[in-house]
Amino acid sequence: MELIIFCGAQGAGKTSFYQNTFAKTHLRISMDMLKTRRRETAILNACLNCGQRCVIDNTNPTVAERARYISAAKAFHFTPIIYFFETPIEQCLIRNNSRTGKERIPERGVQATYLKLEMPTLEEGVASIYIVDAVGQVRLEKRV
Repeated sequence: MELIIFCGAQGAGKTSFYQNTFAKTHLRISMDMLKTRRRETAILNACLNCGQRCVIDNTNPTVAERARYISAAKAFHFTPIIYFFETPIEQCLIRNNSRTGKERIPERGVQATYLKLEMPTLEEGVASIYIVDAVGQVRLEKRV
């Protein structure tokens, strides 16, 4: 089983990529939908306990933020994989500005997340790292 961890700023194309790539095979876990860490943890634990493949569709910009998902995956013998969304900040802002209501993040929030982005490495304990460009093309960056 695999646990996919998305990493990228708001507007990078993470949710669209999920819908086009993983919606039929993996459950989507997202703070946008669940709103609290308690709910997120409950759903993640349910997936891990019953062997359900899932995608963590959050920004996860730092090594520290990704670490809890990686350790949880390994504890349940899931293979952790990162998809890093390498979308230019200008494109993230354009996409974000096309959103309405609560889905639209203040520009400074998108910029702050973008500045925190840390390129993932295999040393984090993942099996593979895939890079997704602004149009959703994927390349394998690294593999154990």
